[in-house]
Amino acid sequence: MTPYAKFGVIGGGAWGTALAQLVAADGAPVRLWAREEDVVAAVNADHRNPVFLPGAALSPSLTATANLADMADLDALLVVVPVPFLRAVLAELPAGDAPLIFCSKGMEAGSFAFPIDMARDLAPSRPHAVLSGPTFAHEVAAGLPTAITLAAADTDLAAGIARALARPHFRPYVSTDVVGAEIGGAVKNILAIACGIVDGAGLGLNARAALISRGFAEMTRFGLSRGAQAETLAGLAGLGDLVLTCTSSNSRNFTLGQGLGRGEPAEALMADRRTVAEGAFSAPVVAAAARADGIDMPITDTVARLVAGETRVAEAIQALLSRPLRSEGR
Repeated sequence: MTPYAKFGVIGGGAWGTALAQLVAADGAPVRLWAREEDVVAAVNADHRNPVFLPGAALSPSLTATANLADMADLDALLVVVPVPFLRAVLAELPAGDAPLIFCSKGMEAGSFAFPIDMARDLAPSRPHAVLSGPTFAHEVAAGLPTAITLAAADTDLAAGIARALARPHFRPYVSTDVVGAEIGGAVKNILAIACGIVDGAGLGLNARAALISRGFAEMTRFGLSRGAQAETLAGLAGLGDLVLTCTSSNSRNFTLGQGLGRGEPAEALMADRRTVAEGAFSAPVVAAAARADGIDMPITDTVARLVAGETRVAEAIQALLSRPLRSEGR
C-alpha cells in the first residue's frame, strides 16, 4: 500500500484542479487549497471550478479550503502556485514532513531560484520532487492519455510518488534530474510565447519549426551549463513539453504570443488575464540568468524585451534574422 494515501494540492488554478481531479477520480480523498473564495465555494458546493477549469466535473471526494492550516495532516502535497507568489505561500505553509512535489514552472526574479531552491530555504526538512511534462490541464482532468516526468534526488521518493499518482491514463516516468526538469519547464514556456508570436505575425510553419529547433538548442545550452542531463532536456520535461506548448492555442503562453504577434500591447494582454502565462514572468529572469552565466539565448532575450515593451515584433524579427551565420551545433 502506498504511503501517500492522502494528497493535498496547493493552488486552485487549472493545473492544480486537474491534478486534484486526477487523484480523486477513483474516490480517493484530496484536499485542494485555493486563495480565491469563489473557487473554494464552487468546488465544495457544485464540484466544479468554473473560474479556471470550466466544463470539468470534479469528484465529490475532492474538497477545497482557503486555509493553509488545513493542509497539515496530509501525506504529500502537490504545489501548483505560480513562481512569483510561491515564496510567500511556502512561508505560510504549516510545519510537517510531507513531501512537496512542485508542479509550477519558472525561475524567481533576483535570486534565480527554482521552486525546489525556495523549498530548501523555507522547508528544508521536507522531501522535494518535481512533476513536469507535456500536459494540458483539461486533458488530464478528462482522463486523456498523458506521460510526465517525476524527478527527485531520492529515487525511492520519486518511485513512491510515481506509484501513487499513476493511473491507466497517467504515466509518470521517474528521473533523478531535478535541475533538468525545472529548466525544461521554465524555458519551454518562453519559447511557446515566441512560437505564438510567429503564428500571430503570420510568419508560417517553416519559421515555427525553425524556432522550436533553435529554441531547443537554447534550452540545452542553458540546461547543460547548470548541470542538467541532456536526456532529460530531450525527454518529456523538455522537448516533449516544448512541442506541446509551441503548437497549440490551448497554451496560455502560445496565445499570449499570438496577441503580441498581432501587434497588441503586452501590458494590455497580461492585464486582461486572470490566469498566468508563466513564460511572461520567466522570460526576463531566464534572460538575466543566461547573461550572468555567459550563455547565448537570443530567442529568450527577444521574448523578454517584447514582453517588457522594449521592442516591436517587426524589429525583433529583423534582429534575429540578421544575426551572424554560425554552425548549427552552436
